[in-house]
Amino acid sequence: MLIRIKNMLMMLWKTGRYNLKIIFANKFIYFMLAAVGIFLLITIINLFDPDSNPNSALVYYWLLVPGLLLIFYPTVFGIQNDADSRMLEILFGIPNYRYKVWLVRLAVIYIIVYFLLILLAFLSSLALVSFNIFTMVYQLMFPIFFLGCLAFMFSTWVRNGYGTAVFLVIIGLTFWILSGSLVESQWNLFLNPFRVPQNVSELVWEDVLVKNRLYQLTGILIFILAGLLNMQKREKFV
Repeated sequence: MLIRIKNMLMMLWKTGRYNLKIIFANKFIYFMLAAVGIFLLITIINLFDPDSNPNSALVYYWLLVPGLLLIFYPTVFGIQNDADSRMLEILFGIPNYRYKVWLVRLAVIYIIVYFLLILLAFLSSLALVSFNIFTMVYQLMFPIFFLGCLAFMFSTWVRNGYGTAVFLVIIGLTFWILSGSLVESQWNLFLNPFRVPQNVSELVWEDVLVKNRLYQLTGILIFILAGLLNMQKREKFV
């Protein structure tokens, strides 16, 4: 029993260490620096602007951009990195192992992004305006998780990081443009839970928010399942 537990822990450690190398490889550090740089720039501008009046609704948008940058590289370029390193051939050589690897990798990616956002949100609450850090990050993870899983699904279709990046940027911009006309809609991907419309009651707004998050969770599950099913087609990748 102890040997089995030890072997399981060793497997989890090796799998986690490998996936951390993949996530932090190549260009991820640049996206992380860009995310932190954007956050610091926004914070400094608002600190020294006497007319600035930051609130939790604005902070939500300010933290959303770094969050999307952090999730962009590992989900968009993950499969291409595996292909370039010949790791895909190994993954396809072991039945069903690739599913476990990618599920673990997605979990590791979102855990890292979550804690980085916790740090940025904590700094925002100290420097700009007081708010509930964990509630803020919890709400941010819905659109970030949605777009990250969408990127994973597209990467299994396109099989090229740059092609996937083009698709994701177009889709992200489309959602962002539509968010202006869907500001109070349950279909708005970038629905801001901290920006309650004046002409909408709190009960109605709460119902819209719950439906919005449920739709996003449904999309997340569909994207993950579709991506994993696409990974069955060995001839497309190897």
